[in-house]
Amino acid sequence: MKKVIVAALLVVGITAFAQEKEGRRAGGGELTSEQKVDFQVKKLTKDLDLNEKQVKDVKVLVSKEVEKREAKRAEMKELLTKKRDEMKARREAEQATLAAEMKKILTAEQYTKWEKIREERKDNFKEKMTERREKRKSHNLPESK
Repeated sequence: MKKVIVAALLVVGITAFAQEKEGRRAGGGELTSEQKVDFQVKKLTKDLDLNEKQVKDVKVLVSKEVEKREAKRAEMKELLTKKRDEMKARREAEQATLAAEMKKILTAEQYTKWEKIREERKDNFKEKMTERREKRKSHNLPESK
């Protein structure tokens, strides 16, 4: 009897954790600026018991802050994209330099074999990264970019 009760509690506990979190991201998507402002204003109104005038003033202030945050986020995203592009160009230049040096050292047959090995390693790396991304998606972990 004890085992049945423990098993039932275990099943209930596991299903409770498996349920989707409710709240701001219940739909799984990003909130719009307006939704963010409304959410923050409602929360502050509830927590601080604001009157109508305070709600209007707080809404204006929160709107400005949300705009600032979103502008900063866009700026950071642009910087990261630019930095990623620069790193990619540098990596490609280094790989081209390495290939040129290897071509000078190796025979034509050795060089062909070396390139084939490099491509295989590159493909294996891509496969592993794809598997990691899929694993993250299936576990709802944040994806690094």
